[in-house]
Amino acid sequence: MTMQVEPKAKPAPPGRIMGWEVAQSLEKEKPTVLTRLKPGKREFRAAFWGLAAFFLVFLVGCWLAGNPFDSTRRVASGVVESHGWVGTDNWGIFWWVVLIAAVMEFLDASAGMGYGTAITPLLLVLGFDPIQIVPVVMIQQAAAGILGAFLHNEFGNVQWKFCPMSETVKLWLIMGVIGCLAVAFSVTAVYGLLKLAKVWIKLYVAVLLVAMGVISLVGARRDRPYRPGCMFFYGALAGFNKGIGGGGYGPVVTIGGLLSGVPVKSMMAVTAISEGSVCCVSIIVWFLMMNHGVVLDFVLLPSMILGSMIAAVVAPYATRVFPERIWKVCVPVYCCLLAAYCLWKIIPQVIAAVTDL
Repeated sequence: MTMQVEPKAKPAPPGRIMGWEVAQSLEKEKPTVLTRLKPGKREFRAAFWGLAAFFLVFLVGCWLAGNPFDSTRRVASGVVESHGWVGTDNWGIFWWVVLIAAVMEFLDASAGMGYGTAITPLLLVLGFDPIQIVPVVMIQQAAAGILGAFLHNEFGNVQWKFCPMSETVKLWLIMGVIGCLAVAFSVTAVYGLLKLAKVWIKLYVAVLLVAMGVISLVGARRDRPYRPGCMFFYGALAGFNKGIGGGGYGPVVTIGGLLSGVPVKSMMAVTAISEGSVCCVSIIVWFLMMNHGVVLDFVLLPSMILGSMIAAVVAPYATRVFPERIWKVCVPVYCCLLAAYCLWKIIPQVIAAVTDL
């Protein structure tokens, strides 16, 4: 009887900095959950600065919620009308949105996916207008992504090194540049030229997530060789999804990284900073559109940022605490659950579309 030995990832060439050595060293130095759970001065300091930065974003959100520009005004959605805020600059904290945002941000920051995909349709059902949701989600994801990348570094999940450049920084640049180009292409090609119905776009994204989640889960127990060239494809695919469906970026980038041999803890950090970068570009586009007659309503921004404030700090620490092998299973499972939720929401629309053919 022979014992099968699982293949191991290829060691990095001499002098090559991968960026995930720090997470592997941490698990060797502190092999148990309890030892990694105990924070040091560096972790406390990082958490403080993370909370402080989020509080500044919260203050900016409060300012924007007060309609400081001519192109910002209170959109007459169901929730706004129920509060009697139509035609005013009034706003308030929606504590149930704070709770929803906290839960979704923890899941997103700890698994690398799911915030925009899950919270957008939920807030639509609860009575908000898309123009009150989509720009706010972009701002929240930009802040959470950039600050999450900083916290992942300080908590020992990843290393960002620019000289010489680590593989994690290279992956970030690949994901950011390719993602932005793919978003621009998908918006113009699919909506401007092909004009596909949104129901088929959403179905495509959901089926893709199921397939990638299952493939990653099947191979979760073995290490894969590092293949950075594959990330050009996954970055383009993720940006394409983001442009045509508004979601599906995080799951494709994260699962694509796992399939390309990137350790899961560092891949979640790469996803955070990549999505944060893409969302920063989207924010610039939204504010440029304000100068061309587009009306924005930031009434949700204070609530969304407040809900994300604690979760965005706790989630990267949870990534640090639990071992790599657990995340290698949890992340694909969560991807499959997220895709199942998307399918459940889209199936009635697919049936209606097929009936109308």
